[in-house]
Amino acid sequence: MLEEKLKQYFGFESFKKGQKEVISRVLDRKSAIAIFPTGAGKSLCYQLPALMLPGITLVVSPLLSLMKDQLDFLLEHNIPAARLDSTLGREEYNRVIEKAKSGELKILMISVERFKNERFRSNLQQMDVSLLVVDEAHCISEWGHNFRPEYLKLPAYQKEFAIPQVLLLTATATEQVIDDMCVKLEVLRDNVVATGFYRKNLFLQVTPATASGKMGKLLERIKGAPSQSTIVYVTLQKTAEAVAEFLCGNGIDASFYHAGMKSEDRELLQNQFMAGEKVCIVATIAFGMGIDKKDIRRVFHFDLPKSIENYSQEIGRSGRDDEFAWCEVLAGRDNVNILENFIYGDTPEKDAIVELLQNIKDNDGLLWECKVLALSRELNIRPLPLKTLLVYLDMEGIIRPKLTYFEEYAFKNGVEQGAIINKFKDERKRFVSAIFDNCVAKKTWTSVDIDGVIARYPTDRQRIVTALNYFEEQGWFELQAKQAVDVYDIRDLEFNVDCLADKMYDLFAKKETNEIQRIYNMLAFFESDSCISKGLAEYFGEHIEAELCGHCSYCKDGKAVLAESPKLRPLEVFDFEEVAGEFINVIGEKFSEGNLTKFLCGIFTPCFYRLGIKQLEFFGKFENYPFGEVKKWVKFKLCS
Repeated sequence: MLEEKLKQYFGFESFKKGQKEVISRVLDRKSAIAIFPTGAGKSLCYQLPALMLPGITLVVSPLLSLMKDQLDFLLEHNIPAARLDSTLGREEYNRVIEKAKSGELKILMISVERFKNERFRSNLQQMDVSLLVVDEAHCISEWGHNFRPEYLKLPAYQKEFAIPQVLLLTATATEQVIDDMCVKLEVLRDNVVATGFYRKNLFLQVTPATASGKMGKLLERIKGAPSQSTIVYVTLQKTAEAVAEFLCGNGIDASFYHAGMKSEDRELLQNQFMAGEKVCIVATIAFGMGIDKKDIRRVFHFDLPKSIENYSQEIGRSGRDDEFAWCEVLAGRDNVNILENFIYGDTPEKDAIVELLQNIKDNDGLLWECKVLALSRELNIRPLPLKTLLVYLDMEGIIRPKLTYFEEYAFKNGVEQGAIINKFKDERKRFVSAIFDNCVAKKTWTSVDIDGVIARYPTDRQRIVTALNYFEEQGWFELQAKQAVDVYDIRDLEFNVDCLADKMYDLFAKKETNEIQRIYNMLAFFESDSCISKGLAEYFGEHIEAELCGHCSYCKDGKAVLAESPKLRPLEVFDFEEVAGEFINVIGEKFSEGNLTKFLCGIFTPCFYRLGIKQLEFFGKFENYPFGEVKKWVKFKLCS
């Protein structure tokens, strides 16, 4: 029966390895996890069941580009599917929502942040959701390499909206991550289907290379087959630009891609690469998850990847047509300190944790509100670690997420306000009048003073938001929501600030140690005394019988020894006043030993916003030095 449905809906004659097992569990109404290599058909594990389950399938994905590729595939096969994202106009957004509520859609794709949207949450209550799918599900786990704290809220969302079952999809999960996913979303271990990580069509090459020699080696490799679809991964944005410029200057049509580019430029470049109009992309890891191109023949790591998990994902983008693909790491230790610095930049200073805890303890009442970006700058904690800290406090029983609302609503280009008021009668007319009586007209947008409405009329916030949404659905104006505010219940005010700050800081320190260890695990992996392909599979729990694969550099040439990084000048030779003086003057009251160290190591931190810190001459002066050594030098200089 399943094969008939597969043929009917998608035109495929047979299932790939593992697909039927997962689909059968889902159709038996069991929650399940599918761990398949990149490009091995995870998406079909929800796409086919979605057509056979009674309600809608809600798919949570971390990347809009990933949704786009999957949506294009579904629409090509006439499957009623849609996505919600910030690129949709008002009419299209409303059309998608109405189709989802009426049951016309079978698949709706969203980001996890969409659950925080008041308007979406209200609409979701009116949808019949049969299945919650979590793509890139390793993001749920702190021990996964792309941990996203928002994902920790998915179990609560599943219960809140009474979604009966979940399907978790990922390409990279160690045993520890699998256990974590099972516990968090209540999946039985018997319902985990892993098809293995070994790919015989990929040649895994580890080539020792010095910092000065990598450009030449890369050019030599690419010139060997310049028309082949190629990705070159680097660590820093400036390296992406420099390598692309070098390749272009030597006859290779290469383009750079990184998060510092405008989103429309990134999307254009990605589309050109997918269409074969661009064949060589030099990119940071911002270029990746959404790339489902079958014929990528080469993936080069100009710099070391961040971890074995990242390496596995990135090489997994090549050879998805099962034809031969070349995956080469130009391996040296020159960017190890830079990789470490990214990690150190995510560890909050203990004083910042104390300040947050005191903020909660001193709160007036048992509802605590925060705007993450504003709080991030105030505390000087990066947004992602701050969200993680709030999750830790939730797990500690101090706070619990209650809701997220938008502080500001505004509308434009609408029907005249009086005409809208006159569409209603009696109490409803008085209510609508109260809304428009508390609006402030600006040049283009008219702001709604929700607190003002509540102060002057016996109503609540939800009714006002529902009314504004209704006005937009009727096409009477275009609505805009801004300034997300997270609201938490305070569950415990008896905590000791210093003791709890120590505990929270220790959690981050442990996480920092684990992330640093990932780097050294990766170095040991590349310098392994055994087959690289076998070692990669076994890292993810797959046992390979053969001792040698025959398609890696170890099997071909033996053990690789990574090139050492260039010897650096001793820190003692630098003039402290010269490299630190301007920063100390600009940073003012936000000065700390930690901030100065981050400045010198090129680690951007929230309090640097609006101060132009990144433009100062010595920003990143010591980016190639170990963070700990720079911090020790700074401390010595400040004390002497």
